[in-house]
Amino acid sequence: MGIFDKAKDALSGQQDKVDAGVEKAGDVVDEKTGDKYTEHVDQGQEMAKDRLRDLTGDQPEPPA
Repeated sequence: MGIFDKAKDALSGQQDKVDAGVEKAGDVVDEKTGDKYTEHVDQGQEMAKDRLRDLTGDQPEPPA
């Protein structure tokens, strides 16, 4: 089993926690840069979430 398989197994079913971690990391970057790059950070957060969903096969819950 390779490292990506292990990561996939560890993240599977944890998408809400993964998304929260990505958001928190982006918030830290915004804080450290004085919100100077917020737009770019937000784009990066969305891309990271999408790539992690692709890795795990988890899909976001549809809005209520």
